[in-house]
Amino acid sequence: MAEKILIVDDDLEFREELRDFLHEYEVIEASSGMEAINILKRANEIGLVLMDVMMPGAAGTDVLKEIKKTDPDLNIIILTGHSSKEVAIEALEGKADGYIEKPLDLKKLKETVERIMDKKISGVDAGATDISSKIKKVKLFVERNCFKKIGLNEAAQAVCLSPKYLSRIFKEHCRSSFSQFRLKIKIEESKKLLEKTGYNINQISDKLGYENAESFIRQFKRFVKATPTEYRKKIQKYKKLKSRK
Repeated sequence: MAEKILIVDDDLEFREELRDFLHEYEVIEASSGMEAINILKRANEIGLVLMDVMMPGAAGTDVLKEIKKTDPDLNIIILTGHSSKEVAIEALEGKADGYIEKPLDLKKLKETVERIMDKKISGVDAGATDISSKIKKVKLFVERNCFKKIGLNEAAQAVCLSPKYLSRIFKEHCRSSFSQFRLKIKIEESKKLLEKTGYNINQISDKLGYENAESFIRQFKRFVKATPTEYRKKIQKYKKLKSRK
């Protein structure tokens, strides 16, 4: 199953033309920034977003920043017919992966899309049927959707297997259950947030999809042998000592 492309533009005719041009990829469409955000909130296999700047409601650059908060590694290309230095700077500051003006240079667009999508699926044969490739794809799916509420059912659907069968082969190949692997990924992401951001424990818990902070703290302590607060203080102390050397 190949990575998908999300086209976000309020012009239906433009979306259809772009979809036809990118016929070798599976394409999803959204007519507004809010619709795109709602699509991306759910577990998905979207590897690239092509988004217009000028749309009803929130501007594409504002939507870009919102998406990057929850999907920092998602590739996003900004498309605009309103060429200006300010828009380009805003797109790059919002951590867009590219900026292409309308009318589109189709050759440039195709090269950009292929470069990003080829990198996304490198090492994984998107159409492979062998078990090892499917397990690898499941791991990537979990890692990319770690800030969303996903379970075995969503992962199984992503590789066209039954949840029961995926659960069995995942444990056989990884020596870990699917739920243990998913939890490990969440804990590793929480450690990064504790080290690199000023989010409090409740914010990190909410960002990682926990129902409450108590549950997050309990699981974190079980894995790390320290509470999130204790871990953060330890890292901060280490950084201070290191800076004095």
